[in-house]
Amino acid sequence: MTHAAEWTSITTDGKARSGILRLTHGEVPTPAFIAVGTRAAVRAVDTDDLTAVGSDMILANTYHLMLRPGSDVVAKVGSLHTFWGWDGPILTDSGGYQVYSLDPEITERGARFRSIYDGSYVDLGPEESMRVQQDLGADIAMAFDHLVGLPAPTDVVREAMERTLRWEERALAVHERTDQALFGIVQGGVDRDLRAESARRTAELGFPGFAIGGLSVGESPSEMTKALDAAAPELPDGKVRYVMGLGDAEGVLAAIASGYDIFDCVWPTRLARHGKVFTPNGDYNLKRAEFTTDTRPLQPGCGCPVCQRHHRAYLRHLVRTGELGAMRLLSIHNLWYTLRLMEDARTAIGEGRFGDFRKGVLRRRTGRHGLTELEGPSPRL
Repeated sequence: MTHAAEWTSITTDGKARSGILRLTHGEVPTPAFIAVGTRAAVRAVDTDDLTAVGSDMILANTYHLMLRPGSDVVAKVGSLHTFWGWDGPILTDSGGYQVYSLDPEITERGARFRSIYDGSYVDLGPEESMRVQQDLGADIAMAFDHLVGLPAPTDVVREAMERTLRWEERALAVHERTDQALFGIVQGGVDRDLRAESARRTAELGFPGFAIGGLSVGESPSEMTKALDAAAPELPDGKVRYVMGLGDAEGVLAAIASGYDIFDCVWPTRLARHGKVFTPNGDYNLKRAEFTTDTRPLQPGCGCPVCQRHHRAYLRHLVRTGELGAMRLLSIHNLWYTLRLMEDARTAIGEGRFGDFRKGVLRRRTGRHGLTELEGPSPRL
């Protein structure tokens, strides 16, 4: 196995850390948020929009791309970078989470499930996932893992953890691309002992980076934090740590405080498609009637292209009339907010004040509510 990913620490503040992740197609400052482009498209925005908001890395889904258009099609075009029109770093997940959601038949060989496109049976295991991801040619590929919904009996969680470790060894055996890094995935549910064991044994396999999988599947925020806290000490300090599918600003900040570096989720764009607007002083829905004639930007003081040009009354009109432009414009704003949150977290870590920064963000986002909190310039995140 070759390593095409190198994470260099810049500074720490408690367990929180900032650094640089160097990949074949560029560098990613951490903590970092990765926009999700399931089918090689971040919903409602294009790669120019992603560049404009400051995205450093984007994510695509192995399961969906192996079915449509097929990884062989992408390989014939050149790579996922040329297919997508993005020359920066890309991460592909293994397909494990999507397979889990399809109630598959799991055996030692892998998973069998029905395609969401035509209902045909599909077999996917560690070797197939590696073949697809090597065809796609992303900077980071993920080992195929077995996850279970929570809560689950301890013996079921252990069985999935042990199978994931065996599948990771098989993925390592067939991974050959020298320009692509293969990351391992830690399982173990919310059992602290299993999480620690899984992290330790996954680290022993020698991956250049590690992901925390099997969360955001039914556990509480406190259970998630305990699982993250149990795994982190068992992972090498000098390698990047990735929490998969983490779903809100509060959760991301908690994970940074526990020593994790990169995160992904669909929430900035998915919520935007339903009229949800992110701001430092709490989120709100633009469908509310009080915004009908409101000529303020989505977030006063925001530097995003949308807030520089449009006001709430117009954007609400687009949302209410179902105009496709509403999805794009609100997605741009929400991605801008999320990426600035990461930028400000890096600054706070560098200045040794991440704890106070996190408390301030949470206080502003959750401690006050209502339209009055959107008045006037918003404080820096």
